[in-house]
Amino acid sequence: MAASEEIMESDSHDNAQSAKKNSKTSLLDSGEDFEVLDEEDIDDDEPPPLEDVGEGKVQPTNPENTNPDPTGQVDEWLDVLGNGQLKKKVLKEGEGRDSRPQKGQNVKIRLKTSLVDGTVVEEKPDLAFTLGDGDVIQALDLTVQLMAMGEEALIQTDAKYAYGARGSLEPAVPANAELSLEVKLLEATDAPDLELLPPAEKIALASQKRERGNAHYQRGDYAFAVNSYSIALQITESSSKVDITPEEEEGLLDVKVKCLNNMAASQLKLDHYDAALKSCVSALQHQPDNIKALFRMGKVLALQGEYTEAIQTLRKALKLEPSNKTIHAELSKLVKKHSEQRGAEQAMYKKMLGNPSDNSSTQKPRAKSSWGLSWKWLFGATAVAIGGVALSVVIAARN
Repeated sequence: MAASEEIMESDSHDNAQSAKKNSKTSLLDSGEDFEVLDEEDIDDDEPPPLEDVGEGKVQPTNPENTNPDPTGQVDEWLDVLGNGQLKKKVLKEGEGRDSRPQKGQNVKIRLKTSLVDGTVVEEKPDLAFTLGDGDVIQALDLTVQLMAMGEEALIQTDAKYAYGARGSLEPAVPANAELSLEVKLLEATDAPDLELLPPAEKIALASQKRERGNAHYQRGDYAFAVNSYSIALQITESSSKVDITPEEEEGLLDVKVKCLNNMAASQLKLDHYDAALKSCVSALQHQPDNIKALFRMGKVLALQGEYTEAIQTLRKALKLEPSNKTIHAELSKLVKKHSEQRGAEQAMYKKMLGNPSDNSSTQKPRAKSSWGLSWKWLFGATAVAIGGVALSVVIAARN
């Protein structure tokens, strides 16, 4: 399956660990079709939400470990979020505040990324992205909207708003690395009208957002992944005022179902079981025999304690793909767990009812002994009666 296909998941914990060590090996390229969501794989530190940017706080001093400032720059730092972890300095003034881009616009920037020791890790002469959609690291999403057209700025960001505790292989950024970004705003244009967008371009745009969600998922940024998948879904579900062929409709539907499946996987990682179940149900409404949706739905139902429904759902998935080892393993584990639960419930009921099975076993010998005693009394009474009759006959004969 190609790298642009859905997130492929593995039931093996060892495979999950090796994927963490080599983030270039995408989950999309793994040999398995499904992933058992191990608790150990869940990062407790959720990625920070996108924050609204105010005017910030100007600081007259330079932060530590910054590169030497170019000649003629304004010696003032803007504390963008007020926490000292994201700062911006104007190197060259732009066209003024009125030329600042707005969220949702497509922007193009020139970018140079360096570590705090001056090591350059990335240079992009014309990086394009949609502002506020999570297409780039948070530091860029938050600061570019504060730049005027043509402005050049230096940005200092903590790892929290860059590549976090995991770092990155492309670009090569170590874990927990603070970054220095040199940015020039080149262009800002309104996003295209989705209703007038040709279907082929709409499919490409939705796929691009979905792939960005996949990248967030692989990094463990599950909240950002859900956001990217939601944007992709909005694109696929938007109405169209242009002609669309059946093949193009099928292409949009395929992207939509993939987004729903991947969103369910992200929601499972976040323990949002109701939302994950809703995503699975939506996917199955379009493709009732979608194996990935059935598998994840079975996982969600099991986590919610609905073992009977979960087993039925996984059996349906296994019937569609009998050779899938991951479904086999999950179903076997679930059946065993359900059986153990039923045994525990039966033991609890017996205890609540005072162990009725023992009482019934003790009552049977008593019933048997009392029935035998009744026969003995009846036999004795009959013998006495017969003896009395015989005695009466003898006395009568003598008289």
